[in-house]
Amino acid sequence: MKKSAVVLMVLVTGLFAASFAFAAGQQEGQAAGGKIKIAMVVKSLGNTFFDAAHQGGEQAAKELGNVDLIYQGPSTPTPEGQIALIDSLIAQRVNAIEISANDTDALVPIAKKAMAAGIKVISFDSGIAPDGRILHLAASNDELIGRSEVQIIAKLLNYQGEIAILSATAQATNQNTWIDYMKKELQDPKYANMKLDAVVYGDDLADKSYREATGLFKSYPNLKGIISPTTVGIMYTAKAIEDAGLAGKIQLTGLGLPSQMKQYITDGTCQEMELWNPIDLGYTATYISYLLVKGNVTSVSPGQSFTVGKMGSLTVGDNNVVVMGKPFVFDKSNIDKFASIY
Repeated sequence: MKKSAVVLMVLVTGLFAASFAFAAGQQEGQAAGGKIKIAMVVKSLGNTFFDAAHQGGEQAAKELGNVDLIYQGPSTPTPEGQIALIDSLIAQRVNAIEISANDTDALVPIAKKAMAAGIKVISFDSGIAPDGRILHLAASNDELIGRSEVQIIAKLLNYQGEIAILSATAQATNQNTWIDYMKKELQDPKYANMKLDAVVYGDDLADKSYREATGLFKSYPNLKGIISPTTVGIMYTAKAIEDAGLAGKIQLTGLGLPSQMKQYITDGTCQEMELWNPIDLGYTATYISYLLVKGNVTSVSPGQSFTVGKMGSLTVGDNNVVVMGKPFVFDKSNIDKFASIY
C-alpha cells in the first residue's frame, strides 16, 4: 500500500474515532456538569392526572437543580404516537426517558433503541415489558389495587348485585393487571351474590367513556355497580350516571382525581374512590431517572434499595419493579382537602 493511502486511512480512522468520542463525551458531559435532559412521555396530553405528574417532575427537577424536564405525549393515547415521540427524543440526545406506556410490548423495540443510544429508560404508572426498560415505577401494588377496588364496590352494594368494569385502553398494562386481580378477588366465596357482567373500554377519552357507561346501563338493566380504574373513565361514568338519573341506584368506585371528582363525591354519586398522589409519582420517576443518569444507581436488581428525595428509601422488587406506596381512599370526609391539591 502506498504511503499516502496509509496516511489517509489513519486520518479517516482518527476522524471516526474522534467523532464517536465527541458523541459519547457530549452525553457524559451533560450528566457530569451540564443540564441533564429528562423526558417524561405520558399516555396523552390534556389528561389532568399526567399534568399533576408533570408538576411533580418539575418539583424534582427544581430540587435537583440541574435538570431540564421535557414533557411530551401524543394527542390520543396510542402506542404509535408514543413511538414517534421517543424516536424524536433519541435524535435530540436526551439523557433519560420516563414513559407511561400505552402498550406494554409495542414500545419495547423503540425503548431498546433508546437504551442502545445510552439513554436511561424507565416506565412509570403503566409499564413497558422488562426488556424495554431498566425498571418500572408502580404507583402502588397491582394486586392491592385490583382487590381493593372490588372490596369497595362490594361494601357499597352490601355484597349483592351485578357489576361492570369501565377501563381505559384494552392494551394498558396497569389496567389489565388490575382487572386480572379484580376477577381473582371476585372468586372468593364472600362475593357469591355478585356477578361481573362486562369489561368495556373508554380509551381514556371523555366522549367514549361516557358512551360506554351509557351502553352499560342499557345492556344490563340490573346493573348495580361500576368500577372504573381510570381518572377519565370514572369522571365521565359519574356524569353519565347523573345524567341518566341513576345516582344512588348504580354505585361507582375506581381511581379518580379529587379535583375532578369532588362534585360527585359530595353529592353521593361516587361515595368512595381511590388514588395515589400523581404529583409524588412524577417526582419519584424524575428523581430515579436522575440517579440513573448521574450513576448514583449503577445497576438495578431485586432487593436493592435507594433513597429518592422526600419519598425516602424505595426497594426494587421482582422484574425490577419499584412500588411507590398504597392507594388512598377518598370520601366526603377528606375530598375538600385533597381537591385543592390535585
